[in-house]
Amino acid sequence: MSAPAPSPLAIVDAEPLPRQDEVLSDAALAFVAELHRRFTPRRDELLARRAERRAEIARTSTLDFLPETAAIRADDSWKVAPAPAALNDRRVEITGPTDRKMTINALNSGAKVWLADFEDASAPTWENVVLGQLNLIDAYTRNIDFTDAGSGKSYALRPNDELATVVMRPRGWHLNERHLVDADGTQVPGAFVDFGLYFFHNAQRLLDLGKGPYFYLPKTESHLEARLWNDVFVFAQDYVGIPQSTVRATVLIETITAAYEMEEILYELRDHAAGLNAGRWDYLFSIVKNFRDGGAKFVLPDRNAVTMTAPFMRAYTELLVRTCHKRGAHAIGGMAAFIPSRRDAEVNKVAFEKVRADKDREAGDGFDGSWVAHPDLVPICLESFDKVLGDKPNQKDRLREDVHVEAADLIAVDSLDAKPTYAGLVNAVQVGIRYIEAWLRGLGAVAIFNLMEDAATAEISRSQIWQWINAGVEFENGQKVTPELAREVAAEELDNIHKEIGDEVFAAGHWQQAHDLLLQVSLDEDYADFLTLPAYQQLKG
Repeated sequence: MSAPAPSPLAIVDAEPLPRQDEVLSDAALAFVAELHRRFTPRRDELLARRAERRAEIARTSTLDFLPETAAIRADDSWKVAPAPAALNDRRVEITGPTDRKMTINALNSGAKVWLADFEDASAPTWENVVLGQLNLIDAYTRNIDFTDAGSGKSYALRPNDELATVVMRPRGWHLNERHLVDADGTQVPGAFVDFGLYFFHNAQRLLDLGKGPYFYLPKTESHLEARLWNDVFVFAQDYVGIPQSTVRATVLIETITAAYEMEEILYELRDHAAGLNAGRWDYLFSIVKNFRDGGAKFVLPDRNAVTMTAPFMRAYTELLVRTCHKRGAHAIGGMAAFIPSRRDAEVNKVAFEKVRADKDREAGDGFDGSWVAHPDLVPICLESFDKVLGDKPNQKDRLREDVHVEAADLIAVDSLDAKPTYAGLVNAVQVGIRYIEAWLRGLGAVAIFNLMEDAATAEISRSQIWQWINAGVEFENGQKVTPELAREVAAEELDNIHKEIGDEVFAAGHWQQAHDLLLQVSLDEDYADFLTLPAYQQLKG
């Protein structure tokens, strides 16, 4: 067999990494280049369509189920492909980035599934992008033992039959990879880099292990975006010579527009669909983004006051369960983000009870599984779903035909009896600065105030600051949310952080940069579609 032709893609502005040739081989890059050539023009059209739809929402302040796809929703005959054995039982899923230690701990965690994240829990430095791929290859070939330099503790994989099934999450459609460009200097979409490298190296390897190439698809805004992914899957399977319908994809319903197209999204992916997932922070961020011109009735209260039991959130989650089970797909619940404290048993006790109540609610509502961010939460989530599922792998037989959700129910934000507070503003600034600072250091999953936060946290935090200022929100004490107030709170927080960590650690970090970036995206008159777009310009590596 002749050697593959040199890739038409070039690696730019990137320091060489150890073993990078194992990931960035000519053959792998040729596959990524072909994905880019065939599908990036459609990606670009779909991003333009997002802007057009946003403009329409700004004009009408409403959304509805699509009349042009009513026949798909009305046709009860179609179902998604049956779940493969490795994805049939998903009662607890752990999420996290693909660094070496996390890879071992997540696979060993006792969870049924690990969401191996190249998206919101991973800052897209070139090192994270490439070495994250290498860690997954090493995991599948069982070459991934690890010793922590600080503690001296060693980590190694359990036997294969005890490991979580990997569902990999590539970057969203909106993010490019600046270190990989074509002959014209055009950046390749990060989604094609992440998906392409992983699929090329691991699709057959996973089949040999009795599993397959499984994916979580983030930030999807319409069924046309799902159609593009489906076409990518069809092409990719033919390219590497594995059977069609080997790929399975779970779509995160984390945008308000996608919530109106759940059935259509499953329909477009029906030969490759594995289910839908109900998130929270990105979903709320999407509501703010799309309805930011909609006036007082769309103003969200403090983010922690918007639980999954809020009427408009409950409408969304129950519709998701009904939709999935009607079509034979898994319905996966939201994140338990609590990080147990090694020093405060009382904090743990209170938090564990909240996590247990949340997972009990999801299992009772018909979800087939749910997410946790820490291995210590796996047994709690498992217990909640075990009580409902017993020996059954899922509860897709619960059709939830009692659920009836109208279009207006999904955007009835004013049905929530809670208001923005000064404490909520402070928390948004605190979490925003602390998260962005860590992200600029290359960390995407960050423990802040005993919660595991990712990029969606920063998005909802800065969006709420922006919304409250632009909606002229007044707190109960009559204090108005203004740019000046946001700057005062941010300056005070920066000073508090400086005092907390000391001169040396403060100087070594990116604190002023994070403060400035948070204020930029929170105070600019033009609302940035994604915080990670301007942040990526400042990310080193």
